[in-house]
Amino acid sequence: MSIDKTASAHWEGGLRDGTGQISTQSGALTGQPYGFNTRFEGRPGTNPEELLGAAHAGCFTMALSMMLGEAGLTATALDTKATVSLDKKGEGFAITKIHLALTGTVPGADQARFEEIATKAKEGCPVSQLFNTEITLSATLAA
Repeated sequence: MSIDKTASAHWEGGLRDGTGQISTQSGALTGQPYGFNTRFEGRPGTNPEELLGAAHAGCFTMALSMMLGEAGLTATALDTKATVSLDKKGEGFAITKIHLALTGTVPGADQARFEEIATKAKEGCPVSQLFNTEITLSATLAA
């Protein structure tokens, strides 16, 4: 069984002066603006890298919750920040790495077990498997 989700992009104009809009099937994003200025100049709006980061952080955190449950643990809080690095590579750009910074409150877990399960979640997350780049993880177990 395949679960299909959709997103779309609309673009008008050239690379630097053009503008685009991104929308998702769920409506979570509807006509969200993006463009050269939001991607490379820090202007308001979104960009592909932050959307990939949000998807990766969300997928990883859900996978971790599942794997903690399989280990008999339940988190009271899991917070993940994904940093997606876009670097100049040759004539263009490439996503060269993603770092997942995780802080979790998991009663009954110690740091070593938390890191072990988090690493398995990083490797098993479907979005992690999609990327062909270095993915690192720092996992901090909060008290």
